[in-house]
Amino acid sequence: MISIQQFQNEINIIISNAIREDVGDGDHSSLACIPASAKGKAKLLVKDKGIIAGVEFAKQVFTYVDAEMTIETLIEDGSEVNHGDIVFYVEGPSQSILKAERLVLNAMQRMSAIATKTRTFVDLLEGTGTKILDTRKTTPGIRALEKWAVKIGGGENHRFALYDMIMLKDNHIDFAGGLAKAINKTKVYLKETNRDLKIIVEARNLEEIAEILECGGVYRILIDNFNYEDTTKAVALIGDKCLTESSGGINEHTVRKYAECGVDYISSGALTHSVYNMDLSLKAV
Repeated sequence: MISIQQFQNEINIIISNAIREDVGDGDHSSLACIPASAKGKAKLLVKDKGIIAGVEFAKQVFTYVDAEMTIETLIEDGSEVNHGDIVFYVEGPSQSILKAERLVLNAMQRMSAIATKTRTFVDLLEGTGTKILDTRKTTPGIRALEKWAVKIGGGENHRFALYDMIMLKDNHIDFAGGLAKAINKTKVYLKETNRDLKIIVEARNLEEIAEILECGGVYRILIDNFNYEDTTKAVALIGDKCLTESSGGINEHTVRKYAECGVDYISSGALTHSVYNMDLSLKAV
């Protein structure tokens, strides 16, 4: 996984690029009618129900836009919120509050939706020992925010990108000429390039699982698009030789049943690609 510093670098890039995109050569709406000396205060108002996420990100945005702004936090990331709750107050130059407003709302609305969906999955898995994972099926340019939201919701992050873990999926295996060739070439590559990366390999059937185990050196086997019966068989076959992960169209209605098959992880792209933004607003007070 990426380091804390690498992750923070990604957040910094998101903030600077988003402000560049939104503000350009100036927020002329505010510049036209609000004096630079004017001070203001606003509240982050919840108009929905779920898990709030993005409070810490909002603080970074406000500080980036104007170090004079101060935030009074009333509700922390990961907390349940209801319609009418006030998450925080922000105070400072009015122009600066308005400049940061849209980025804060856009990010927090989406992050809160992801955290809320993730918490739903976490609750459904309670008592099974199985953990929910996100995927790389994220919005281009804001992956760090979406994966941060998954963590806030109680889920776990899969690999962050293509560079921090090896994942050999069906196309890699087919292009490489088969499972054994793909795995063995990967081991050679890691040794030659002196990289310490974990290897995950996707299996399409029980025969492929047996072949992966015969090759050895795999951190986790991705049991992809298996039914419940074959997933249970796969878990028994793998035993304690490596970790197990189920994936492939798993949703709120099926996640518990797959967990009861005994897998260590379940990955779901739906955590990040199929959510409805939480309704939030920033109101002057």
